[in-house]
Amino acid sequence: MKKTLSLIIILLILFGCSSNKISKTMPVEKKMEIADNLFEKEKYNKAIPYYTEVVFERNSVYTPAAQMKLADCYFKQNKFTEARFEYEELIRLFADYKDIGRAYFQLGVCYYNESLNPHYTQNETRKAIAAFETFIEKFPFDNLKTEAIDYIQKCRYKLLMKKYYNGYAYYKLFDYSGAMMYFNEIIELGNINEPDRMSLYYAAKIYLERMDFNNAQLTGQRLINRYPQTEEAEQITAELEKIK
Repeated sequence: MKKTLSLIIILLILFGCSSNKISKTMPVEKKMEIADNLFEKEKYNKAIPYYTEVVFERNSVYTPAAQMKLADCYFKQNKFTEARFEYEELIRLFADYKDIGRAYFQLGVCYYNESLNPHYTQNETRKAIAAFETFIEKFPFDNLKTEAIDYIQKCRYKLLMKKYYNGYAYYKLFDYSGAMMYFNEIIELGNINEPDRMSLYYAAKIYLERMDFNNAQLTGQRLINRYPQTEEAEQITAELEKIK
């Protein structure tokens, strides 16, 4: 029984080695065909070795497409750091590739997906904005331009939320000067959104705490006018009524 098991293991090892040799000697167009078939079946992890083999064939006409598909395989598996590296390699090595614009766009998407919750540092969010802006600058008539602009807006909103959370952290530490620095930056933009509403709310509370009733009235009224049917507006209205 042990001899039979040992023989099976040896045969499997030999078969594996044989398979590897076949893969290495396989024509590049065949590797590409197998990889594309696996990609179409969404077997991305199995396609990666074949695309990698083609990528190593630097002089092949299939290499740029394999490089793009290799990056796409990682992207489809939500491996955004690995995908970004492969897109960057495509841009570095094959700048004239027919679909190079999508590689620039995908860089931004990778950075966006790597970015953290607004409570944390936003380095990747800023890199995403830069990547999308580069894409728009280089390919102003690309069909993906509108989507890139949407991503930039979402990134900027995340940065606004990060700014608000910074202000709120200072507020909780009773560092009202530090808090107001962030809240005022948001308020001055004049947007109608959550960070603006909450910044107005906490700015009004700080003025009330400081007994700066004139600015409390101005900021509170701004909050009430912009967001009349919100909990924050109701609370500030009640506080202003007490002053009267």
